[in-house]
Order: sequence, then structure tokens, then C-alpha cells
Amino acid sequence: MDFAVSEEHRALRSAVAGIAAEYGGGYYTRKAEARESTSELWTALGKQGYLGVNIAEEYGGGGAGLTELAIVCEETAAQGCPLLLLLVSSGISGEVIGAYGTPVQRERWLPRLASGDGKIVFAITEPGAGSNTHRLATTAVRDGDEYVLRGQKYYISGVNEADAILVVARTGTDPGGKASLSLFVVDTAAPGLTAQPLPVSVTLPERQFTLFFDDVRVPADRLIGVEGEGFRQVFHGLNPERVTGAALCVGIGRHTLAKAKIEVEAAALLTAQAAWQHDHGEPAGEASNMAKYAAAEAALSAVDAAIQTHGGNGVSTEYGLLPLWGLARLLRIAPVSREMVLNYVAQHSLGLPRSY
Repeated sequence: MDFAVSEEHRALRSAVAGIAAEYGGGYYTRKAEARESTSELWTALGKQGYLGVNIAEEYGGGGAGLTELAIVCEETAAQGCPLLLLLVSSGISGEVIGAYGTPVQRERWLPRLASGDGKIVFAITEPGAGSNTHRLATTAVRDGDEYVLRGQKYYISGVNEADAILVVARTGTDPGGKASLSLFVVDTAAPGLTAQPLPVSVTLPERQFTLFFDDVRVPADRLIGVEGEGFRQVFHGLNPERVTGAALCVGIGRHTLAKAKIEVEAAALLTAQAAWQHDHGEPAGEASNMAKYAAAEAALSAVDAAIQTHGGNGVSTEYGLLPLWGLARLLRIAPVSREMVLNYVAQHSLGLPRSY
């Protein structure tokens, strides 16, 4: 990696920060307290092309990569406006459809993601499986020119703001007896799909939902790529989710306290490394997981220090720190918990025997 900051990246940071600063932490806190979408900021970023900075130019995007999307995530968060749906709509859905979608699918969805006119959220987590892809129970069965989806998803962000959902479902069993997965783009208004609000105590603009798929019929042309190749597609999307989540935490943690500064800078370097590896087609699982771990820890430490420094004002609505703390605390758990990151590093990086 070249550690020099390019003029293009300086300009990108400045432009995104300028837009987000017009809204600022007060705007985000009001939206979070009211559980309302930050649609005004989303629209402003979309009009300037920053939501689709990682999407190919032929589909209205910026033609850049995950490195640049991470910058967008970091700079909006640093201005007090961390946008959780950047992780799933621009990060996961944009990357997966861009890499594996058919020309028709890319033409249909990517311009809307790039402009901010549409959002596609991501549904993998289930009550009985968490994010363990081998235990997913939601199924998609081929029936003529359609697939029929049955099952349940849990803790799905932003369904009320989205046009569609990128759903991970079982479409069979591989020769080793493990689930064979496929991905589908399902309209949020599809008959048989019920989105039930899931109350959470974390103060966020984005709402969480439980999804019920009761014989939801999806046209076969909504299948992403080839049936049964969902594992590869999922992890192509989950690494960007970890990287953008890390970038969000780096932005949240950018306070001027010395210890926070050191920890956040270290996390930022890991995040940049992971994004670079993804953009250059190199394995990015280890770096993405380590970046997500380090950034969540750094953000929590930084925000906690800021709260402590401000004393009683640290928990006031006016200062807007508790919503940032809540989001950083959430990203310590999701999209993969710190304990599972440690398990991954111990097993795959250090070669230690699996103990779970």
C-alpha cells in the first residue's frame, strides 16, 4: 500500500465532510431520538454521487472502490452522522450485485443505489442461526419460473426505507451435507412478506425488523448469479460490510483525546488495508475482521472518554454522544461479534486448534 494520501482522496474527504457538516450531530441526534430516517442527508449525498462511489460508472456510480466508500462512511460519521445503511445498501448490495448480478439486474438496481433513489437492505440473520450460514433455515424452492421463499429473518435494518431486500436462502444441500445457499432480490412489497418492527433500546435512526416469508413468490430472474453459489457471494458482501462498519467506527472515534487518537489511527490503517485488499481482488477476510474488531473497540473507547470528559453533559441529548456510543456498541456485536473475530484470528491466522 502507498501510505501517501492522494489529492483525489483529500478532495473526497473534504466534499463528503462538507455535506455532512451541514447536517451535523444535532440533526443526527434528533433523527435518532425520533427513530426517523436521515433521508435528507442520504439524498444530498446521492445527488453528489457519493453513495455510489464504489459502483461502476456505466451504472451511474463513481467507478472507484471499497476504499473510497470507506472514506464516505468515515467522513459522515466524523461529522456526527454515521449512516448504518451505507454498510448494507452501498456496501453489501452494491458490491454483490455489481460482481454477480446479470446485466439486467445491474442495470435495474445499481443506478438507483448510486443516486440514492433506492435502497436494498440485506437479510441473512435468523433467530435459530444468528449469522451462521450453515444453519440457515429459510428456503427457496424452484416452482416453474419462480422461487417460493419460506422462513424468517431477524434484526434486519432499514426495511421500512428500502425498495428491496437481498435475501440469503437455502436452495439445497451440497455433497458434504451442508446448506447450499442462493441470493435473491425480493421486493419489500412482495405478497406474503411481513415486516414486523423489532424494538431495540439503542437510539438509532435506522429501525430493525423481523421478516416472515410465507410462500413469497419471487421471479427466477431475481436470483443473483448461479443457484447454489451463495456462499461465495455472501462473503464477497460481508467483507465490505466489515470494512465500512470499521470506517464508521473510525469516524465516530475521531475525538481529540490522545489515547483515542492513537487507537483510532491504528484502526484506520487496518481498515484501509482491508479495503485495498478487497479492491485488488486479494483475500480480505482476515484484514476485514481485524479492522472491524479494532475500530469498534477504538470507537467505544473514544466515545466513552468523550462522555467522561464532558461529565453530566456527556449524557445530555444536546451533546449527542449517547447515540454514537449506542451505534459503536452495536458494531461491536454486529455484523460479527468480537468473540467470533478472535476465534477466526486464532484459528485461521495463528493456526490454533478450534475450541468452539
